Amino acid sequence: MNKSNLSLTATSPLAQWLSYLENSHSKAIDLGLERIKSVAQSLHLLTPAPFVITVGGTNGKGTTCRLLETILLNAGYRVGVYSSPHLIRYNERVRIQNQELSDEVHTASFAFIEQHKTESLTYFEFSTLSALHLFKQAKLDIVILEVGLGGRLDATNIVDSDVAVITSIDIDHVDFLGADREQIGFEKAGIFRANNPAIIGEPTIPHKLLAYAQSLGCQLSRRDQDWQFNVHTDNWDWYGQKGRLENLPLCQIPLANAATALATLEHLPFQISEQVIRQSLQEVELVGRFQWLKPDVLFSLADKCTKALTDFPQIIIDVGHNPHAAHYLAEKLTALKTKITGKLVAVCGILKDKDAQGVLSPLLPVIDEWHCVTLEGYRGQTGQALCVTLQQIAQMQAYQLNANSADSVALGVNQALATTTQEDVLLVFGSFHTVGEFLQLL
Repeated sequence: MNKSNLSLTATSPLAQWLSYLENSHSKAIDLGLERIKSVAQSLHLLTPAPFVITVGGTNGKGTTCRLLETILLNAGYRVGVYSSPHLIRYNERVRIQNQELSDEVHTASFAFIEQHKTESLTYFEFSTLSALHLFKQAKLDIVILEVGLGGRLDATNIVDSDVAVITSIDIDHVDFLGADREQIGFEKAGIFRANNPAIIGEPTIPHKLLAYAQSLGCQLSRRDQDWQFNVHTDNWDWYGQKGRLENLPLCQIPLANAATALATLEHLPFQISEQVIRQSLQEVELVGRFQWLKPDVLFSLADKCTKALTDFPQIIIDVGHNPHAAHYLAEKLTALKTKITGKLVAVCGILKDKDAQGVLSPLLPVIDEWHCVTLEGYRGQTGQALCVTLQQIAQMQAYQLNANSADSVALGVNQALATTTQEDVLLVFGSFHTVGEFLQLL
């Protein structure tokens, strides 16, 4: 029994526990499954529910998980979801029956893991074990696990899922996953299990990923080969191996991710009606994914910046922070600019270990005014440094640039609001930290 932290108990504040988890292991990221799997086996946490879906990929994991969760809940099943990172509160990482859990439930679970663990664990490993413990206690029908980083060596991969999903493959986290799509694809394919379904939403599948899936005898379900979707002006169609769904309602998440979720449904042993699917598509949304903020949530922000709510721009938040996500965001904004009369203003913060140039380049022609903001922490980057990168790109692409920097998200938002009117659109985007800090202003 581990006695390494006698000062923390089941009733200690959640903030104290999280501080302990952040500092209790020698590395913030320590990929490998030996330590966490040893603890999970001793606590009987490797089977958190009768059926498990694991979702990996560069982008689209969160929205794919969200639609699957919405559909399964509407179909009457008991569902748990583990996702990361959180925007504002740690509690966002674990949902049971679409509900976040109280601080007290999390600290009690942390105390259980701490009391019984026999290995040093990272923050993510510890929180993964806690989530599995909470899921097992809740006696769920289905657990959906969102991969944190990569796949093969990610903490969630200690669980042998019944269905594995890969949403997309692009360059990200090169220090841990490799510098090309082939190596990154192989790392993400690590969530596949022999003879089990493997759903792939990436249209250009890396050879190593495909070869690995075939070596395991996976039941492959590939976009544009085993299923496809077509988008129309007011609706969309999905065609799969077992049927088709036509005139589906457009939804608030990327349709490529929605289509991947529908492909996953074909491999689940559950009864789900077309009516439930249509209802779920109309309901699904996820905070921070090209999300329009409603006017009623902006009152506190209006008070803080002494700007009348009637003069506020429309506000969109988006956590796109790699080139793949930025290209999708640029497409959405290009379409949006044909419908607005004002300017498009961005508040942007990107961590220093991300490909800032790859994120900013596709957005430069679309955004009229920039406010680059500082993010704190060891991975943080100053707004001034980000602004310099933006200026370099503008010079290379011969664009006229209107850009400022600010020492915090709050200051950058205030700068942007001072220059905008109700005809404009304000985009707050980049790192989860950027959007999270903005949401805390509301």
